[in-house]
Formats: sequence, structure tokens, C-alpha cells
Amino acid sequence: MRILVIGDIIGKPGRKAVKEILPGLCDEYNIDLVVGNGENAAGGLGLTPSTAEELFDSGIDVITTGNHIWAYKEIIPYLDSKLALLRPLNYPPMNPGRGYLLKNNVLIINLVGRVFMGHVDCPFRAMDQLLAEFEHKSIPIIVDFHAEATSEKVAMGRYLDGRVSAVLGTHTHVGTADAHILAGGTAYVTDIGMVGPIDSVIGDDPDSVINRFLTQIPSRLSVGKGKVSFDAILVEVDEKTGKAVDIKRIQKVVD
Repeated sequence: MRILVIGDIIGKPGRKAVKEILPGLCDEYNIDLVVGNGENAAGGLGLTPSTAEELFDSGIDVITTGNHIWAYKEIIPYLDSKLALLRPLNYPPMNPGRGYLLKNNVLIINLVGRVFMGHVDCPFRAMDQLLAEFEHKSIPIIVDFHAEATSEKVAMGRYLDGRVSAVLGTHTHVGTADAHILAGGTAYVTDIGMVGPIDSVIGDDPDSVINRFLTQIPSRLSVGKGKVSFDAILVEVDEKTGKAVDIKRIQKVVD
């Protein structure tokens, strides 16, 4: 089984790139399931019902998110709907939404880190608890770990090695060069990257970001412009064992 996981999709440029690139990729690589992180799809920060529907219409099967999922209140009722939309598993259990789902016999899990990210439940213990429910099933398991610290992401990959098919990092928007398969058969990358403007600071207009650094005055950032980098990871999984057999970084540029 071939599963494509798309990095953080940034605003309108990111959504447009997904619509243009994804159908061709699905045909080229014979992809069975597409997961995309949509927590920055609405104006570069958050997700709305209309932007979520746009991503689904573009061919994404499951939308994962992260710490910005709460930015638009109108998305909250949709988190409890039948849509294939996730929020991180390790938010307090009384929060709206769910942190995992089964889609095409693949278990998709969304986690958020704690280092530099705020106060949430332990992602390591949350995974232990969830995986205990699936310990007798040899199915593909894909984890989107939305975290800031490289060390926390690497530690999660090592912690889950042999227990899941892939641990793929999101959130920092900068793709890393460490895509590989760990000793236990888990595909890993510290960060997938983003689907966002190349001439930017992690997707945002450079001038507005630099000005914020210089002045330390909070201000609303705008999405960058120009050519867009489409960053994704393709994982091939043995459906009988749940082990990864290949991991490939995919990067396309859209005008």
C-alpha cells in the first residue's frame, strides 16, 4: 500500500498547489491513500469548513491538524462530524473531535508535541494507550507528529519504532533530509515540509516576519506570494505486517 502524506498546507497558494499537483501524483505513484496537514490552510493560520471541503475535493482523504486547529471557532462543530478531519490525540479528552481514525484499513493518528508548544497531555503515553487497542491488528499505522523540537520528534520515532508504520513530523514547515526506515520497520522523517510559497519565511511574507523580529510588536502575518513548494512523503507499507518497506521524499514546484 502506498500512502502519501502532505506537509502543512499554507493558505490559498497551498490549496491551489494541492489541487494542481495531487491528481497527477496519485496517478504517477499509484497512491492508495492521501493524508494532508490542513491546520494552516485558511489564510495561513487555522482551518475553516470551506477550506477543509476544498482540500477534500482536491483529493485528500484525511486532514490532520495541530495547535492551530482552534483558530476558527466555526470548524469546531465539524470536528465531531463524520468528516475525515482530526485534531491531535493528546489534547484533553473532553475537547471536541478525535485524534485518530481508520480509513481504507489504515489507522491515521494525529499528535501534538509539548516542547515549546504549550500544555497538553503526554503524546508518548497517549500513543501507548491507543496502540494497546490495536495490538492484535497488523494494519498500516501512520502518525502525523505535529511538534516544534527536533529532539522530541526523533524520540517519538524511536519510541514507536516497530509499533507503527510511519512517524512523520509536521509544524516547522522546513523539510528535513533524514527520511529513512528505522531498525524496527518504521518510516521516519523529522519534518515533511510545507505546501507554501518559496519566497517566504515558513510560508509567511518575509517583510512582515522580519519586521516582527526587529520590533517585537505582535502583528498579523500574511501569506507569501510567488512559486510554491509542494512537499510530501510517500510511504510504502506491507499490508500484512504493517512494516514500512520504502520512504520517498516528493518535492514539486508550482508557479
